[in-house]
Amino acid sequence: MEVNSKSGSNLTKVIWRVEILNAVGDSNGGVTKVTWRIQNFSRIKDRKHCSENFAVGGIKWKINIYPKGDNNNVDYLSIFLDVADSATLPSGWTTFARFGFAVIDQIDRMNSITKVADAKFKAKEPGWGFTSFLARIELDDPKRGYLVNDACLVEAYISTDRTDGLISRELMLETDSDKHETEEDDRVTVKAAVDNQKTEPVEITIPPPTRSSCPTVAIEPEVSTEEDMKTFFSSLESELSSSKTVFSREEAKEALAKVEEALNLTPDSFYLFRNCYPLGKAFKILASFDCSPTTLTIEQKNVLYKEVESEVKQIEQELAALHEKVEEAQKKRKNMIGEREGIFKRSKEMKVELDALGKEWSEYEANAKVAEVEAKTVEAE
Repeated sequence: MEVNSKSGSNLTKVIWRVEILNAVGDSNGGVTKVTWRIQNFSRIKDRKHCSENFAVGGIKWKINIYPKGDNNNVDYLSIFLDVADSATLPSGWTTFARFGFAVIDQIDRMNSITKVADAKFKAKEPGWGFTSFLARIELDDPKRGYLVNDACLVEAYISTDRTDGLISRELMLETDSDKHETEEDDRVTVKAAVDNQKTEPVEITIPPPTRSSCPTVAIEPEVSTEEDMKTFFSSLESELSSSKTVFSREEAKEALAKVEEALNLTPDSFYLFRNCYPLGKAFKILASFDCSPTTLTIEQKNVLYKEVESEVKQIEQELAALHEKVEEAQKKRKNMIGEREGIFKRSKEMKVELDALGKEWSEYEANAKVAEVEAKTVEAE
């Protein structure tokens, strides 16, 4: 998709930037943020597209992008964090890192797709990431801002600090590099600064000997709980009450379908779903949709909900009645099968009786012939 001059004026010209967010974390120099603008994204032919190397915690890293998915998962964009100099590190090395990826919505940053994880990188597992980071149908949608002028903006946040919650979705959305005043030659300046970083000691742990070798694998997101889901929905309350934008009926139908789909998910699946589709936007659309002369009030929505709930109960009653009819039909079928088995049994008995009668009749006919011959003999005498 393309953007007009008004929408595109705030987009950064930087293709590659590495910066330290010193305000976040202290023990290992804060969080390192990498901004990578991938131009001509649709023209990438290779299965894997790699970034330049950058240093964090004394180790060189790189980002691996799979435009058509890793492990033949062609329906999703895959993103991995990989140790670039694993071959040069001491045998049996390991290092811990917290990291997060973001594919930026270049129209509305708050709709960006983000995922966070932590992992222990080691010689036999030098790469960790997400095989199903973003559905291709969402990435390629011209209504979204993930591809603007055929450029995809990817951000990575990495730290070797073990502090929980150090990297979060809020941090990634609030840290906006697009607001910096930059020139295209910042790429050269920043790269030189990264190459000059001092190498720090690497956390080394010698694991037990093993013959196996593991490839790059995908990290599963943290398991969400029912409380996480409640918190997510309740956090939208203030936004819904202040929303003034009017959306079309088609947008409202699509948003309603997404919300209904989310409500039917388990907590484990909900984490993935809310990152694949911005539910916050869906709720804004539903809250602002003008389906009558005035927007529905909370009371009206409650009435509609009760009506739907009543219809659901009615359907459940109908299903229960249908279930009883099915059970009754099954009983009749069982009785009919029993009757047929009885008829078959009696038929076999009658056949046996008929066979016996047939034998008796043959004997009777033979005796009758003998008697007739004897009678004629007596008469002749």
